[in-house]
Amino acid sequence: MASFAKIGLNNKVIEVLSVNNEVLRDSNGVEQENIGVDFLTKLTGYPIWKQTSYNTHAGVHLSGGTPFRKNHASIGMTYDEDRDAFIPKKPFNSWVLNETTCLWESPVAYPNDGQKYNWNEQNQTWDLI
Repeated sequence: MASFAKIGLNNKVIEVLSVNNEVLRDSNGVEQENIGVDFLTKLTGYPIWKQTSYNTHAGVHLSGGTPFRKNHASIGMTYDEDRDAFIPKKPFNSWVLNETTCLWESPVAYPNDGQKYNWNEQNQTWDLI
């Protein structure tokens, strides 16, 4: 199955639908994103869709394939045209976008001690739960 993100105002993902891969194949049997977009446009009446890969996270394809648009889209994410990437909502004002993964990172690394922490935006620290 192929996944497609419905893109709304401000490039926000407002829905994600699956389409059978057979629908995407051209006359030579090659999958084409535009065929999926045309199919969904006819089906839903909505014209703005971007294909997304369920197997892509942080710019890496989880099965060793070619990563696609940095992250699998989900509702509330933003499609960034310049980066051709799906980016999650920024969790805190202090966090910075990692251009390689298109994920937000805290200004202080998460402790690697097996404990669980919550980010404290006011103090810019990881607080032990």
